[in-house]
Amino acid sequence: MRYNHTQIGHLMIYVIIGMIFYFGYILINIGLERSIIAILALVVVLVGSFSSLNVRINKEHLHIKFGYGIFKKKFNLKDIVSAKSVKNHWYNGWGIRVWFWPYMWIFNVSGFDAVELKMSNGKIYRIGTDEPKKLEEAILHNIR
Repeated sequence: MRYNHTQIGHLMIYVIIGMIFYFGYILINIGLERSIIAILALVVVLVGSFSSLNVRINKEHLHIKFGYGIFKKKFNLKDIVSAKSVKNHWYNGWGIRVWFWPYMWIFNVSGFDAVELKMSNGKIYRIGTDEPKKLEEAILHNIR
């Protein structure tokens, strides 16, 4: 069973728009300053890279890719022991996070729904999604 879904991080898009207006206001008031333009470009590229999360499953791997692909990760389906739908806490945040109790990596762009993967090496990963049941079913179907 193949799977391909992209979740849009609307908050990140709004943050980018807000930053562009904020930096535009600064540039209008102080003039075209190259350093501010460079900082704006860097911030827009970094925040823009977290504007969406694509999750794709093929025959052998589960792929996740943030935005246009600066940050991505690949999981071998043979290494996934279990997958279950979970809810992240608000304090787990969005983006790429490492959490120390329990030790796990979280990949999320919006909302609190996720699918928790337990790997054969004991590592735990959470992949944020707006369709947790579909993703859970797709993973379980492919690891059997």
